[in-house]
Amino acid sequence: MENPKISARLKTSDEFVYRHIGNSEVSTSKALKVLGVDSVDQLMNEIVPEDIRLPPGMMFKHNGKELKGIDSETLMLERMRQLADANVLNKNFIGQGYYGTNTPSVIRRNVLENPKWYTPYTPYQAEIAQGRLESLLNFQTAIMGLTNMAIANASLLDEATSAAEAVQMSYNIHNGKREKYFLSESTFPQNIDVIKTKCHALNIELVIGDVAKFDWSKASEYCGMLVQNPDNFGNLHDYTELGSVLRQNDIVFTICADILSLTLAKPPGDMNADIAVGSAQRMGIPLAFGGPHPGFFATTDKLKRKMPGRVIGISKDVHGNQAFRMAMQTREQHIRRDKATSNICTAQALLANMSAFYMQWHGRSGLRKIAKKTRFMA
Repeated sequence: MENPKISARLKTSDEFVYRHIGNSEVSTSKALKVLGVDSVDQLMNEIVPEDIRLPPGMMFKHNGKELKGIDSETLMLERMRQLADANVLNKNFIGQGYYGTNTPSVIRRNVLENPKWYTPYTPYQAEIAQGRLESLLNFQTAIMGLTNMAIANASLLDEATSAAEAVQMSYNIHNGKREKYFLSESTFPQNIDVIKTKCHALNIELVIGDVAKFDWSKASEYCGMLVQNPDNFGNLHDYTELGSVLRQNDIVFTICADILSLTLAKPPGDMNADIAVGSAQRMGIPLAFGGPHPGFFATTDKLKRKMPGRVIGISKDVHGNQAFRMAMQTREQHIRRDKATSNICTAQALLANMSAFYMQWHGRSGLRKIAKKTRFMA
């Protein structure tokens, strides 16, 4: 027979209720009484539809027995390991914006696994986040150098999001008066899907087709065009002439570029691109079964006020010393409200910082060496 006194002494000391704000047994009992039910299980059965409840096989097993709840960090970690062990690791031949990388151990230990860096957001309190802000500035500087564009933001959610933001920015530049957008059919499928959603929300007529067959007689109807480079089939293009003609027709030109290829190939800025977007995942970010991965967004000086995402700049503190802070905030929601071109917190700061350190760790020559090796193995 179980001895209550011994059981109390053996009770785990890492219960979530003691380490986090949560309900105690007393408060739970009071809440159930007010709700008119006898147990939490009864409450869940009454309010959660049966078709979305976890099936019996999904319950957590500990020592061969199913547990309905997990009340300690130790058991939670055990459950997470069980779920991780269920993943099947296969060779990835897809590519299309997702590639295996090597994360240097110094970055893994000091950034990815360091709680001080655990946030996707750009820091709000500059006075206690100078290191992270400086690193994000390094990320922006690296993107500007690789794309040969005048300005870059501090990251977006991923490549597809960046591409969709480029579509909206192109539409906004024309004040909604040009309602068509041309998308190259050789764009990565995940980018096409997100752009479709964005266009549907904004009532933009999306035309997907072969760039070589673009109908120039209707150029005045289009606010922008996006191409993938290298494209979905691995072809690398020189879009310099296309970019020049698009600019003559006042069509905003976006190139969705592979960041590693930019260490060797012609950058978007040299091909008359108005916007350059892509993913920085190749810069040391693990695949993580599909994400998250940092998106980048760069544009010309002329269009910088239309650019989405947060921007880190250099200023001075009250003592006259160099200081890093968020810049160009008049574009953002907390100031411009519904007229904002940048949504608060839309970033992947942790992963952008990791990629910035990766680029610093390898340097220009090291990145070019990795790109040449990748090209040789392709």
